[in-house]
Amino acid sequence: MKLSSFTCLLLLLVAQRAQVLRAELQGPLESEAAVASTATKQNVESATSATEAQGSEEITTSTEKESTVPVDASTTGGTSNERKASKPKDNEFVQRTKVMPAALFERLWNDSLMKQQKLKAEIEAIEAQRPPPEVVELTPDQVEVETMYNNAIDMMAKPRTDKRVAFTLLRKAAALGHSFARADLAWSVVLGHWMDFDFHHAAEEFENLAKEGVADAHLGLAFLYSVGVGGKNISQPLALIHFTLAALGDSTLAQMAMGYRYLYGINVPISCEKALSQYKRVAKKVASKVTFANGPVVHRVRLLDELENPGSHETEIVDYYQLLADKGDVQSQVGLGQLYYQGGKAIQQDHQKALEYFTQAANAGNAIGFAFLGKLYLEGSEQIKADKDTAFKYFTKAAEMGDPVGQSGLGLMYLKGLGVPKDSIKALSYFTQAADQGWVDGQLQLGNMYFTGNGVKTDYKLALKYFNLASQSGHVLAYYNLGIMHAYGMGMLRSCPAAVEFFKNVAERGRWSARMMHAYSDYKQNRIDEAYMQYALMAEVGYEVAQSNAAFLLDREEVHVFNDRHEDLIRAFYYWKRAAGQGYSAAQVKLGDYYYYGWGTNTDFETAAALYRKASEQQYNAQAMFNLGYMHEQGLGMKKDWHLAKRLYDLAAETNSDAKVPVAMALFKLQMLAKIESIKESPYKFIFYLDENIAANWDLYMITILTLLLGFIMYTRRPFQQPAEQPQPADPPNDNAAVNVNQVHAAAPAATASAGLGATAVAAGGNEEAATSSSAPMTTTSTLPISTTISTAEAASTSGATAANSSSSAPSSANTLDPTD
Repeated sequence: MKLSSFTCLLLLLVAQRAQVLRAELQGPLESEAAVASTATKQNVESATSATEAQGSEEITTSTEKESTVPVDASTTGGTSNERKASKPKDNEFVQRTKVMPAALFERLWNDSLMKQQKLKAEIEAIEAQRPPPEVVELTPDQVEVETMYNNAIDMMAKPRTDKRVAFTLLRKAAALGHSFARADLAWSVVLGHWMDFDFHHAAEEFENLAKEGVADAHLGLAFLYSVGVGGKNISQPLALIHFTLAALGDSTLAQMAMGYRYLYGINVPISCEKALSQYKRVAKKVASKVTFANGPVVHRVRLLDELENPGSHETEIVDYYQLLADKGDVQSQVGLGQLYYQGGKAIQQDHQKALEYFTQAANAGNAIGFAFLGKLYLEGSEQIKADKDTAFKYFTKAAEMGDPVGQSGLGLMYLKGLGVPKDSIKALSYFTQAADQGWVDGQLQLGNMYFTGNGVKTDYKLALKYFNLASQSGHVLAYYNLGIMHAYGMGMLRSCPAAVEFFKNVAERGRWSARMMHAYSDYKQNRIDEAYMQYALMAEVGYEVAQSNAAFLLDREEVHVFNDRHEDLIRAFYYWKRAAGQGYSAAQVKLGDYYYYGWGTNTDFETAAALYRKASEQQYNAQAMFNLGYMHEQGLGMKKDWHLAKRLYDLAAETNSDAKVPVAMALFKLQMLAKIESIKESPYKFIFYLDENIAANWDLYMITILTLLLGFIMYTRRPFQQPAEQPQPADPPNDNAAVNVNQVHAAAPAATASAGLGATAVAAGGNEEAATSSSAPMTTTSTLPISTTISTAEAASTSGATAANSSSSAPSSANTLDPTD
């Protein structure tokens, strides 16, 4: 096949070269060439042999004529007229060589078609030889068990049901030997869903059911081998085998796990085509279940981001809107109706409450209320019976008010004939109006019409345009349609990586993604082990949020499933690595930390620096910039460069305001280091070249110096006792003079405490001041007993604060004494 293709290309080049050289000899093709080209385009079954014979005859004839012309010229000697006469033969040769490549390509194409038809016929013959499958009628007991199992699954799928009743039915069905019920119970004891952990029992059940060919059992064994619980040592090869078997058994999570491994080359060679095959199967299942409401919204909460940036409490916000809605605020009624219509992080999906709030908004004349009432009645639910006439009425009211939701609803009803005759023209008109206003459903449906050519001419370019617009709003079907167009190259060049990304996005929006919300609910209820096991399962499937959350729980030592801290760090390292591989910048920073400190792996500064640089350049992560600046400052894993370190510190502060304080401290440290370096180049550099013994024990010397300094300060600030004064000749008692002297004695200690001087000096100064300011002479102090004077001096020398209080707030103790005592 390759030789034939090479021959055809060579003939094409020869024909083009001959066409350039003999351009002046070209003319219309003769009837023989036209007949030859017509014959090669006949039916494959009836004219294949004739086409081959004709092609061989053409090749032979052209070769003979090519060799005949030179022979005639050589034998006759060749006159000018004869040479001119030979030119028409060359022209005929050119015409035939132009037909040859087309004939060869046509023959190769016919051969491939024949091979495909033969292969198809052989497959049909083999299928016809197989005996028809025997229809096994179930016994009444088997029918009862199957009904019991189906009821349990339905109850578990509904948000507002008693799960205990569902698990009771599952236990009964499992006791009666139902394989899928046994598998579901085994998964319950693995994940901690309404049952206690029992990994060994689950492993036994999975092994027994795997022998029976149950796909979910193979999935369970793969998970146990991947995580390393239930008596199973971690073995990625065994996990890969069981994932493969489960995927062949049409297990959705196993197909996602295999697609993720082929996409990123985890224990298998990277293969985009194999990943595309797995993800496409899952995406097709999800797209077939998408309704007009686009399904419930699943919030993927990253625990690391929530810890670093705690937001407001959603329940309080809902209560606030509830209060406003009860007071008649239309916008709050519409907002609460949409929350209950789609479900969210704070509240569960409840179409009955959504109907109540939308009805209140519609009664107030709100167009959005009319439009969403139409959506509720068009689709129907457990609480609301579908009514197309009512839906058409509400959609019409909303569309008359210019609401794009109502216009899109009317367009869908006309497009599919839901309660109204089909009318592609009206549908196109309504979808166009809704799409022009930016409504996602209008964009999606308009893209579908151009993609399928329903009511309009097929135009892949316009379909691609509207699908891209709808994908910006996160519509699942828009992602799926874009995946189809990239997978088959419709309206664009084929791109397997782009198709895989779109299909992966669709696959991760299936109903199984509700496990993420369940795990987050367990985390909020402090059921950490249960949350970790669910995050670990979804991490194996390929959810980046689950990978980062599982690593977060292991990193904080909150998981008690394992008893070895070193193993926890190794597991956390691999989860961070997988999350970082999917582009999560915080995971890249954490992975860099693990390489930097050697947690769960060997210390590698260069790899840590590369991860920090990747997170800072691609995601503008402030923490990564700061860490990279520190490594430049210290010269770890890269060349020491303080200028670049300062630039990275400044960028971190500009990127995130929370980094300003640590950046200021780092810059101050950097400036101190720069000063030290400048001192080393100055005449005082001998300070840094002291004896090795001193340099090795610098902390001891520093403590000694600080101790001596503290002792000196305490010695200089120690209190001194005032010497006792000698009695002097006394003057007649004078109450005023006694009071003034005592006030001076009382104020002296306060002045001593505040100025840091000796008590004696302050007392002397105070006596001099009292002597100059009072009319009584210094001898007035003799009116007090000696013991009173000494006690006053002792009080001044021992407690400055007590003396200050006595001088400012309470009268002195000497004032209470009788001078004549």
